[in-house]
Amino acid sequence: MDRFVCIHGHFYQPPRENPWLEAIEIQDSAFPYHDWNERITAECYAANAVSRIWDTEGKIAQLVNNYAGISFDFGPTVLLWMQKHATEAYEAILEADRQSVIKFGGHGNALAQAYNHMILPLANGRDKNTQIIWGIKDFEYRFGRKPEGLWLPETAVDLETLDLMAQHGIGFAILAPGQASRVRPIDDSKWQDVSGGKIYPATAYRVSLASGRVMNLFFYDGPIAQALAFEGLLNNGEAFANRLLSAFADDSSRLVHIATDGESYGHHHHHGDMALAHALRYIESNGLAQVTNYGRYLEDHPPTYEVEIFENSSWSCVHGIERWRSDCGCNSGGNPGWNQSWRAPLRAALDWLRDAVNPAFEQRAGQFLTDPWAARDDYIDIRVDRSPERIGAFMNRHATRPLNSSDQIAVLKFMELQRNAMLMYTSCGWFFDELSGIETVQVIQYAGRVVQLADQLFSQSYEPGFLEHLELAKSNISEHGNGRSIYEKWVRPAMLDIKDVGAHYALSSLFQEVGERSSIYAYSATREDYRSFQVGGSKLVVGRATVTSDATRATSSLCFGVLHLGDHSIACGTGEYQGAQKYEALAKEISEAFAGADFPKTILLLGKYFGASTYSLTSLFADERRKVLNIIMGPTLKEAEAAYSSIYEHHAPLIRFLTGSGTPRPPVLSVAADLCLNAKLRRVLQGDGLDPEVVRPLLEEARLAGATLDVTALGLLLAANIEHLAEQLLDQPDDLSRLERLNKAAQLVRTLPFEVNLWKTQNICYKILHTYCPNSDEKAGLGGPNSKEWLHHYSALAENFLLRAPVCPVNSKPAHMDRKPGSLL
Repeated sequence: MDRFVCIHGHFYQPPRENPWLEAIEIQDSAFPYHDWNERITAECYAANAVSRIWDTEGKIAQLVNNYAGISFDFGPTVLLWMQKHATEAYEAILEADRQSVIKFGGHGNALAQAYNHMILPLANGRDKNTQIIWGIKDFEYRFGRKPEGLWLPETAVDLETLDLMAQHGIGFAILAPGQASRVRPIDDSKWQDVSGGKIYPATAYRVSLASGRVMNLFFYDGPIAQALAFEGLLNNGEAFANRLLSAFADDSSRLVHIATDGESYGHHHHHGDMALAHALRYIESNGLAQVTNYGRYLEDHPPTYEVEIFENSSWSCVHGIERWRSDCGCNSGGNPGWNQSWRAPLRAALDWLRDAVNPAFEQRAGQFLTDPWAARDDYIDIRVDRSPERIGAFMNRHATRPLNSSDQIAVLKFMELQRNAMLMYTSCGWFFDELSGIETVQVIQYAGRVVQLADQLFSQSYEPGFLEHLELAKSNISEHGNGRSIYEKWVRPAMLDIKDVGAHYALSSLFQEVGERSSIYAYSATREDYRSFQVGGSKLVVGRATVTSDATRATSSLCFGVLHLGDHSIACGTGEYQGAQKYEALAKEISEAFAGADFPKTILLLGKYFGASTYSLTSLFADERRKVLNIIMGPTLKEAEAAYSSIYEHHAPLIRFLTGSGTPRPPVLSVAADLCLNAKLRRVLQGDGLDPEVVRPLLEEARLAGATLDVTALGLLLAANIEHLAEQLLDQPDDLSRLERLNKAAQLVRTLPFEVNLWKTQNICYKILHTYCPNSDEKAGLGGPNSKEWLHHYSALAENFLLRAPVCPVNSKPAHMDRKPGSLL
């Protein structure tokens, strides 16, 4: 069959990490998830790793790894996050590529990506080169092979970029049809105009480069990609498949291929991963075409046509690449009346900062490194793995001489300066509508990290000049003013040094036990001394710790004192450790004042010893601050809950009468009913029983009282509890009591007036059934009368979680229960 289908997904999210902590702090807009990376992973990245194939009875027939059937690229910064926070999905992506290498004759589905989604035609040659090198090396580290293709961010392209890609061994790239200018048969002199998206997308093309190298290019099918992204094509998997197949013209087309944002498959389009899974299965199982990837297709069908491209073009700006440097009119469309005139001065400010620090970088780093720019290209080896061995190997390769510890710290700071100087050009900073948007503030924060490191390394302040240029970028929102005010509002307060990390360590130690060594995001703290004192409900801590940056290995020995007077009243001071004598004097004087309950004097002494380096609860990093506040508020919330529960229990008959008669309830009674009944349900849904007979009366009581249920919180609690049950069963699959409890929990879900996301539990149950559910008593290893009961319960498990069971010889099945759509997804 000479009909091939290739679906490419470009999976990418902008880096959201705090540049100083190298971690994503809590993002309330992503609720109920911690942050947007976590939310998009659940909706898309993880979903595509275990996507559902449904049978005609509405049961899951198979869980499939979509990545094994499509071409894809993942942003290196996303994979770095997934490696730490979404391990199962991360491993599934790598495994899919390994499978595809076998399936497609040595050609893997995965492509590399320019490192942090910089618009390469707008970058200088040195940054282009590093972005490509980092993208390739990151890929090799993760996928264990060399990439054949590389995704260009926003498909933004120029010939210099393609030449650099070819120089580094990249064989092909994917572009939008509108980026092709003209084509001709190879070795023919007559060109044919294909501008305006008229290029024939069903084959590969070759572009000739100034160096004499060539690059192979694929131009995806624009109308189908448009329909998938914006016209609801993912509403039905079979319709998606048929739309792809419709592009084959009288068997003359060899390849039908599309490229879209990978997030279309689940995040932008709910359950789009299932449509993708069904489309792939429909095409392959019916023999309608061969699903392939670009590398395999290119080997079998090398280009016969040459192409010329429109340089400085992209797939998401009709004006070329103006969306990332001017007010071209391209925006999200959600804010009529706004302008994007801030884009040009923002880029100019970043260009100024880059060009201002680079000469100093070359001069100062050259004192330690044979070639500072070659060292930068190689720094990705440390970025993917900051082990002492890798750092040592890096220094051995690039240092002009054996470097002592302080010299090595300086070198790592030089490299971190350059890393952030590239991150500040991440494309999302210009893509959207407003200067104060979170993506744009993010790139300005990276610039702030560059400013901070440059000030430390070069004994020169770059901030005034940078802000002078940044001030020319004007916000559409009057209260935010311009780039300078945005920097002062959101960037400067976010800047950290090691003393700030030490303060976080000291403050958090009041509320959780600290071990000898603690990890604090991109830092570690080693406890040297820790003394705790208590007077009534007040507490004092005095101690010493050594804090080290994981990124630069910079370290500082700090001493601290923390006074907690109850609730949120906390005072903290930190400072450099200045020897045992001064530390003991500090500890003695502060602790003696505290022991005498002279709290005002204790606070004054903190100021005396630590000066301006004093902190409060607001100094804690966002996630830890939430955790500590929850601890502090715990007794208050329990007290309030008890008081309102007493009101509700005493007046429950009246509340029910008011609800039943349609009489408006006084707010205090409504609040009492809501708090009391939600608390009762939380306790039950978090417990071990999960008995419908216990929950049902509570739900009826809530209905009669007209209580508003916190359905999101209750659903999350129950989902976590049931998932834990399933994990226990996976560990002990022959435990009938756990199996019964899990089935009872599933039955409970069907009685609830709200949805419960049991996606993870379904995955676990599918694994249990397909690993342990036998097709004979002998295979079950049970023999005897318990065998039939065991098989019966496993058949019920499949029924309850909408799974098509493997062959399990059970004579009877549980009666079918009505299900709310989506309650088990």
